[in-house]
Amino acid sequence: MKQILNIGPEETSPRIQNLIDGLYKALPAVESERALLITKSYKETEALPMVLRRAKALEYILENMTLVIRDGELIVGNLTTAPRSTQIFPEFSNKWLLEEFDSLAQRKGDVFTITDEVKNQLKECFTYWNGRTVNELATELMYDDTKTAMNHNVFTVGNYYFNGVGHISVDYGRILKNGFSGIIKDAENALANLDKGCPDSIEKTHFLNAVIITSKAAIRYSERFAALAEKMAAEEKDMKRAQELRVIAANCRKVPANPAENFYEALQSFWFVQAIIQIESNGHSISPMRFDQYMYSYYKADIDSLNLSKERAQELLDCLWVKFNDVNKVRDTGSTKGFGGYPMFQNLIVGGQDKAGIDATNELSIACLEATQHTKLPQPSISIRVWNGSPHELLIKAAETSRLGLGMPAYYNDEVIIPALVNRGLTLEDARDYGIIGCVEPQAGGKTEGWHDAAFFNLAKVLELVVYNGCLDGVRITPQTGEFTSFTSFGQILEAYQKQMQYCVRFLTNADNSVDMAHGQRAPLPFVSSMVDDCIGKGKSIQCGGAHYNFTGPQGVGVANVGDSLMCIKELVFDKKKYTLAQIKQAMEDNFGGTSVEAVDAEILKEVVRRLTEGGKSLTPDQISRLAEITAQGITGKKASGDYSSMLEDMENVPKFGNDIEAADDLARLSALVYCREVEKYKNVRGGQFQPGLYPVSANVPMGEQTGAMPDGRKAGEALADGVSPVSGRDTNGPTAAANSVAHLDHMIVSNGTLFNQKFHPSALSGREGLEKLSALVRGFFDQKGMHVQYNVVGRETLVDAQKHPDNYKNLVVRVAGYSAHFIYLDKSLQDDIINRTEQIF
Repeated sequence: MKQILNIGPEETSPRIQNLIDGLYKALPAVESERALLITKSYKETEALPMVLRRAKALEYILENMTLVIRDGELIVGNLTTAPRSTQIFPEFSNKWLLEEFDSLAQRKGDVFTITDEVKNQLKECFTYWNGRTVNELATELMYDDTKTAMNHNVFTVGNYYFNGVGHISVDYGRILKNGFSGIIKDAENALANLDKGCPDSIEKTHFLNAVIITSKAAIRYSERFAALAEKMAAEEKDMKRAQELRVIAANCRKVPANPAENFYEALQSFWFVQAIIQIESNGHSISPMRFDQYMYSYYKADIDSLNLSKERAQELLDCLWVKFNDVNKVRDTGSTKGFGGYPMFQNLIVGGQDKAGIDATNELSIACLEATQHTKLPQPSISIRVWNGSPHELLIKAAETSRLGLGMPAYYNDEVIIPALVNRGLTLEDARDYGIIGCVEPQAGGKTEGWHDAAFFNLAKVLELVVYNGCLDGVRITPQTGEFTSFTSFGQILEAYQKQMQYCVRFLTNADNSVDMAHGQRAPLPFVSSMVDDCIGKGKSIQCGGAHYNFTGPQGVGVANVGDSLMCIKELVFDKKKYTLAQIKQAMEDNFGGTSVEAVDAEILKEVVRRLTEGGKSLTPDQISRLAEITAQGITGKKASGDYSSMLEDMENVPKFGNDIEAADDLARLSALVYCREVEKYKNVRGGQFQPGLYPVSANVPMGEQTGAMPDGRKAGEALADGVSPVSGRDTNGPTAAANSVAHLDHMIVSNGTLFNQKFHPSALSGREGLEKLSALVRGFFDQKGMHVQYNVVGRETLVDAQKHPDNYKNLVVRVAGYSAHFIYLDKSLQDDIINRTEQIF
């Protein structure tokens, strides 16, 4: 095992604090520059094959976009002119943005400013894209039944339906070692060796030429920064800053065109790759993954040769950490509830095994955790790999970071993930070299197009379809599986659940494959593909099956809700015979005595809006949406008949998932397995396999709003359970019992990742004893074959006060789901969900 030392300053340096202050001095803005540039390029290349149009568009953007070197930064490469702002990608979708222009600055979460000038520029630009977007093609490719199921919230593929795919880790080490000059050489050699008599040589030629175009464009982009830094150095009056700018210029002249030769050059080369990927496409979760492995040789050589002090190395690393937080994107209002807090999911993981199965933890692993401690920012989303050979010091450093209350790091279990990936066809070496994409999704970096986060699938809706015999809101969604009230055994309930799952997953895979196909036809990505095996060898982009490994990973949401519901039906109806299925169904329809909010009549809503408008009140789309809710409650809300307090009390007393009770845990396990086994039956359009995940990002909140009452006593509209975590407030037997229940699930089959959130009061982690207890909890959970866990260490009282007085908590970062975000930027529904999570103590 390599020696591990604590390095770097204990406190944030003045430079780093100034960079952080610069990021957050203003709200993020919508910028139009990229949209205008890509539109101009597309108009000029309409006769070319799509992959060449994409390459020339990126080339044109990189050669003409405004470059910025922010005050005091040492790592350069901007995506936008203003800090933490967003460009627009009209080729994926744009109509939703046109409809939300006037509400972006007023909405509840993920606020963006936008000027009238930018609005007008984008409106004009968007006219070109009518009928040309990925979103429009994907819609046309889907079956009508699929769209019906999606419109009734059985699942959503909104992530890639409206945006780029992302969710990838390229071979950063190859660029550090060979530079883009090496990529160009590889593509040229592949072109020279093509058999031009083969019919597919035509498409291969176009793709390989696109790789060469984008690689040369990346080099010119860095040279533009070199020229800017030289100009700024010549004009700079501060001698120290002038010298820094000259070094920046020298770095940009050298990398990423050529191999990096020191740690500073490696960091700069890495960032150019990270930035350009997110200029080519707005797909998020561009994840550095095993940063401490491919960067370590540069770090170690500089430290050993005394070319770089540990303090200077740490400052450079901290600068890069700040830079990660300059990346942003705008999402539609609905998506901000599933992806709240401006998340970009750039997952960076340290520790774990190397390809030979030897522990790979090193000094840089610790330095990465310290960079998170210094900056206290949500990006990168730092994680650690844990196995039985992990040094105890790594876990203590991780627990120390967790104690800061940032919700990081997330912890991942090598002993589960490696065999799960091997089971999906990865070689043992590739599986041992896994990293994490986005929230919790494992993959072999630089070799995989995983299409993780491909959909949110509502397991609770499938149970609703069982109760209402294939109908939702009076609309036939799936075939009938039997009248719920006529079932005479619990086995019939499970059989109906399995059949409804089969129907719904079939719709899901059609939706995913339609979107996948649309991306391949309208938005191939030659730049990112150039850094993924075997795209150059196959002569194909990742969108067309060029990657070595191909998967599609939709995630199920609501495991604990379905498990608890099945447990209540089994115990109260079939075991104890205290209630009939008819009584349970009626209670659900009556929302257990709560307010039943029906859809407000459109004409009534229009009349209310008209009267307000005539009175001089201008309403945003968000306000109209909220008005619809209020009007529905005020006009059509009714108190359901019947007193269900006794039934609810009986349901509350039924054993629940999260308390280490085998009967309850068995049904939660079953509810997940039915989904997972169905998903893995399907193939995607790139020749790969569907693989299931069980995590919600933060979609458990909006999906709960779309879900009716459930047989466990959950009322309509309440948030669903978070990932594989127990329902909030039901895990009453302590953190170990909750962990034991989660470990009872079959994590091996869930190769697209599981998510387990726990929340601790800060007092639970005080002192060295608190760190040791958290480390032991992680080890114990992983010994039972749990896959993933992460911790919020923040008191309920702090969160409640932050909700009331946001200006006093501008730096409060919390774990939302598979990512961390500033608490005050979250939609209130997400804030409430975090507040309501069970607060554990040891």
